[in-house]
Amino acid sequence: MADSGQALARRLRQLRQQQWPDTTVRQPQLARALNVSVPLISSWENESTPKVPPVSRLQAYALIFCTRRSIDGDQLVPLDETELTTEESRLRDKLLHELLDLRTAALSQTPAPGIAPANPWQFDDGNRIVIVCARLPEELLARMPYVRPEDPDYIELYTYADLDSLFELHGHIRAFNPGSEVRRHTAKELQPDDLTSHLVLLGGVDWNDLTSDVFQVLDLPVRQVNDWGSDEGPYFSHGDRQFSPTLADGRLREDVALFYRGPNPYNARRTLTICNGMYGRGTLGVVRALTDTNFRDRNTAWLHERFGAGEAYALLSRVRVVRGQVVTPDWTLDGLRLVEWPD
Repeated sequence: MADSGQALARRLRQLRQQQWPDTTVRQPQLARALNVSVPLISSWENESTPKVPPVSRLQAYALIFCTRRSIDGDQLVPLDETELTTEESRLRDKLLHELLDLRTAALSQTPAPGIAPANPWQFDDGNRIVIVCARLPEELLARMPYVRPEDPDYIELYTYADLDSLFELHGHIRAFNPGSEVRRHTAKELQPDDLTSHLVLLGGVDWNDLTSDVFQVLDLPVRQVNDWGSDEGPYFSHGDRQFSPTLADGRLREDVALFYRGPNPYNARRTLTICNGMYGRGTLGVVRALTDTNFRDRNTAWLHERFGAGEAYALLSRVRVVRGQVVTPDWTLDGLRLVEWPD
């Protein structure tokens, strides 16, 4: 990130180390006060690759560092706003205004040449991330071992659809978000707190009930039509155009998959991401577009150039399958992109 991101990182570290001449606040103390991880604090202070904190965290910084009374023994204990003196309130407002200005400048800058923008799987706010898969239907589970809880060798993950996509994505999200709790569930296991987290939906509307629900809630530019019984087969539609997978001799040669990012319809302060192919290998392909080390930076840069800081966007693309193996889509190739929204 360019100079403004570095300026915010420098100022946050300065507050921690120099706000009070006789006291240096340690990162673990601040992490406990903000209820985040130490690595997340470190990432906000890293001038080489600074991460921008959300507004709520900067509000907490201002409340803590506006008064030395935040120090209670070896702990940082933020005061309630009603406990601040007039002078402390004035300093809190001044600090918050300064930090928010630095944050706005950091977010408004284009990444410097050679530095990739943040990957969409990097959330940077320390909040919970929940990956939601479909549960395999009973007729498939009936043919599989170890899928009944009463079985001594029960393996819960065997009941998940899109297991390869889940395996690929779960580790990647954990690595990019060390300060966040990352959960995985099937749609039927979700609790209300899960729905209001950062939501990542894997798989289509046929087995993943939550994907079906959000398709109805959101004004998405495409529809998924699961017409498995007809000669036409399943397809995505956009206006009067249809985009179908390609099969030859019963083998999948090319899938069609959707990537969507926008606000979570159940909590506007969190995000919703959908990775959804007509087949499982399409879902895996669109996941790998932003996890594969050979393509993720290139595809991330393309998303940034094409959509900028758009609140919501979607991309429907082809996913090629060669000898049964998924080829990670290169979204910079015009021929692979089918629909881009906003237009």
